[in-house]
Amino acid sequence: MKLAHMTWEEVAAYLSRRDDAVLPVGSTEQHGPIGLIGTDTLCADAVATEAADRAGAVVLSALAYTPAPFNMGFAGTVSVSEATFAALVSDIIAALAEHGFRRLYILNGHGANLAPLHALARTAPLTLRIRSWWDYPGTNALRTELYGDWEGMHATPSEIAMTQSLHRRVDRAPLPAPERLDAAFRAAHAGDRHGPPDAHRARFPCGRVGAWSELARPEHGARLLACAVDEAAADIRAFAGQPAV
Repeated sequence: MKLAHMTWEEVAAYLSRRDDAVLPVGSTEQHGPIGLIGTDTLCADAVATEAADRAGAVVLSALAYTPAPFNMGFAGTVSVSEATFAALVSDIIAALAEHGFRRLYILNGHGANLAPLHALARTAPLTLRIRSWWDYPGTNALRTELYGDWEGMHATPSEIAMTQSLHRRVDRAPLPAPERLDAAFRAAHAGDRHGPPDAHRARFPCGRVGAWSELARPEHGARLLACAVDEAAADIRAFAGQPAV
């Protein structure tokens, strides 16, 4: 159930039964020539909303404005500083705690969010569990089955497939496979540590980072969404201390 669609009395009644909530967190940034600007938020919100509904949990409105400085060389990207993002999430957590929430499940869709979120978790007045939708074992295995190494690091076919199944497929002349990334590059750039925007665009002029986005298909996205929702719902129930279904 969405917090935005509830009354305060309904929230109070919910808090008399349980003390957890779900917060989807994404980004607003380029995702290559066929990826939607809101891809990270659209994916996180879709998984969180359906999974929370299955788990009987309250889900907050998604956070779409987060750190993405490396992509500021591409039109449409809206990046905020890590300090601004951390302050906003901290204030949200404080407000939830004041009302009686004690646990917050953060369902993430953007790698650059992870470091500030994990830093907040160390001192937050709530118990936090932070999961990216691709973290779940079955979902990650499906990504590998569908795309192998061409999943890449940014503008991945899995996330684009999910938005194709949920929203729309962008029609344009397909691009060939991108530069294949080696293990050293992946390790050095994990968590979206991609450097200054000009240098990042010069290295990856189409916006894809090792990801062959054109492999995405709407039917793949439907499978990935169903798998992620199943695993997220079970994890939310476990986090909330609710019985498994």
